[in-house]
Amino acid sequence: MSDYKLRLGNYGENLAREFLQRHGHKIIGKNFNTLYGEIDLIAENGDELLFCEVKTRTSAEYGYPEQAVDWKKIRHLNKAINIYLQNKNIDKFWRLDVVAIEINSVSKKARISWFKDVLRD
Repeated sequence: MSDYKLRLGNYGENLAREFLQRHGHKIIGKNFNTLYGEIDLIAENGDELLFCEVKTRTSAEYGYPEQAVDWKKIRHLNKAINIYLQNKNIDKFWRLDVVAIEINSVSKKARISWFKDVLRD
């Protein structure tokens, strides 16, 4: 992965972290790696555990950021979440959200969209 993509991804994750904190979530983990992929952010809000996939884009050339989280990615994230829960011996309600960040390359302003509970229809 290019240095630019890593920096953009880190920047997006920082924006998402701040966004979730402003909405009452406490960040308890980030970048949890498994064979199935990485969980970008892990947060708590009361009794609820939130696993968050963050996607950041500077253009719509390859689609909107949330479109990069397809069913294959969601299946892998679900497996990674189960590994996290098993490793930490956690048995509580949880959900998987996507935070999509679009950064305007001219104004440098970010638009953040929050897609909650993407595992359920």
